[in-house]
Amino acid sequence: MSETFTLPVPTLAEEARAKLGRRNIVFVGLMGAGKSAIGRLVAQQLGIAFIDTDAEIERVSRMTITDLFAKYGENEFRALEARVIRRLLRGGPRVVSTGGGAFINDTTRNHIKNAGLSLWLKADLDVLWERVNKRDHRPLLKTENPKATLENLMIKRYPIYAEADLVVESRDVGKDVIVAEVLAAVAGHHLTTPKNGNAKS
Repeated sequence: MSETFTLPVPTLAEEARAKLGRRNIVFVGLMGAGKSAIGRLVAQQLGIAFIDTDAEIERVSRMTITDLFAKYGENEFRALEARVIRRLLRGGPRVVSTGGGAFINDTTRNHIKNAGLSLWLKADLDVLWERVNKRDHRPLLKTENPKATLENLMIKRYPIYAEADLVVESRDVGKDVIVAEVLAAVAGHHLTTPKNGNAKS
């Protein structure tokens, strides 16, 4: 009687990793959406590097994000952010977590679209506020009514975040649930290869 062999069924992480190839996964979304926490766990599952762009900006500038905003203003900060993200996206694959305003910047958004698979972690106002109101290090929330400021940011930015390749709902469930949904979104995403040879959605 001849033996039969069955190939092992690939895990969700293996499927996502195979689909990703040499592309980067770039997390976009508002502060408090969980981009760094979820991004780091996704990177672990995929066995690739994780980079937080805010941390990288602080490293190269030797200043905190808050101090950069205070000293140079938002426009100069966005220009620096765009340069750092462009450099980070040259290598891959890796998981990249971006600051809340990064994808809103036209230059940075084009870098991300050309060099990565963008994923919007989308959360509603109450979820975001519950996560961000316990800390005071958010430069854009240093206002008289920070919750209203956060809501205004949602109104302005969500239509632009919606341009991302993938969307996963960030909500109050276990991080492992969100990570699995991210992996499933990547694994199930249809990718094509344009003339330049870099696969893109």
